[in-house]
Amino acid sequence: MADPTPTWDDLAEWWEREVSEDPVYHEDVGPMFDQLLAGSKAPLLDLGCGEGQWLRWARSDASAFGTDSSQQLLKKAHETAPVVRATLPSLAWIRTNSIGTAFSLFVPDLVEDHATFFSECARIVEPGGCLVIIINHPAFTAPGSGPFMDPDSDVFWRWGEYLHPGESTVPAGSRKLVMYHRPIGTLLTSAAQAGWSLDEMIEAPLGSGAIEREPLYAGQENIPRFFGVRWRR
Repeated sequence: MADPTPTWDDLAEWWEREVSEDPVYHEDVGPMFDQLLAGSKAPLLDLGCGEGQWLRWARSDASAFGTDSSQQLLKKAHETAPVVRATLPSLAWIRTNSIGTAFSLFVPDLVEDHATFFSECARIVEPGGCLVIIINHPAFTAPGSGPFMDPDSDVFWRWGEYLHPGESTVPAGSRKLVMYHRPIGTLLTSAAQAGWSLDEMIEAPLGSGAIEREPLYAGQENIPRFFGVRWRR
């Protein structure tokens, strides 16, 4: 009998270890987040806030709150800011035009219905407000994608099924979760159809620190691993 699909409460302990123990979030993702969030309007809403790492990073003196489906993770996030338990992509509990900036890190590629995610964000963010997302780069999430080395020891990237939306199962501690792949064109078009105007886009590789810590990443310095976007309403 197949294992049931885990909930985020099932994955909470793994996620806290993943977030707290991986310096990549601070070294590589944090600077991207600062750049994309610069000048953002309050109030701020963290969509899929988990244990609150990015709420702590973003909050400063701004009004901020978060939402997540995991009660266990929200208990910790609540130490930083107000939180609401809810499951994305539904945001029916938030008033229209009531948010200055919505942001979501490493969550949109775990949400099956990306069209509703973009349209609901467009509904709740006020005119002139922003949506910021950072996800695993779509080149990284495509089924069958991955690095390979040629006979001269040069490292290249196998695109896999990049051009077609799809999904793959990835390890999450002792369990597995589903990651949804969309080509960049699919993401940008879906956001535009929901009313979002592209403001800034960032593609970034793993930083030197990650590559020094893990020699298997050597040669991937120019292969995109993270994808960040700021849209304006």
